[in-house]
Amino acid sequence: QLVESGGGLVQPGGSLTLSCAVSGFTMTFYTMAWFRQAPGKEREAVSCTNADDDSLYYADSVKGRFTISRDNTKNIVYLQMNNLKPEDTAVYSCAASGEEILSDKEWNHAYEYDFWGQGTQVTVSS
Repeated sequence: QLVESGGGLVQPGGSLTLSCAVSGFTMTFYTMAWFRQAPGKEREAVSCTNADDDSLYYADSVKGRFTISRDNTKNIVYLQMNNLKPEDTAVYSCAASGEEILSDKEWNHAYEYDFWGQGTQVTVSS
C-alpha cells in the first residue's frame, strides 16, 4: 500500500514536500516514482529514484525545482517541490516498480509500475 500526504494549497513561488509511505513490502528493492495528473490532461511522470538511489530522473518541466529522495529505513519516498507554479497544480501519486533499475527511456511510462497510491492534491494559486 502506498499512501501520499503533504499536498495542499500554496501560492506561486512557494514550496511543499510530499511524502509517500509504503507498507506491505520493503521498498529497498523497488524503483519509486512520482506522477501527476491535472484536470483534463494525461498523467505525467514527474520524477523517479531507482533502487540503487543513484539514478534520479526528472521531467524537464520540474528540473531544478523538484527533488526526489527516499528513506529506505522508514519506507518513505519524498518529493520536495520549490518555486511552485500554477501549472504544477495536479493530483500527485507515487508508484512502485518491481524493477530495481529503470532506464531513462523506461521510467516515465506508467505501465512500468506495479503499485500506486491514491494521490494527494496540490493546488498552486494566488
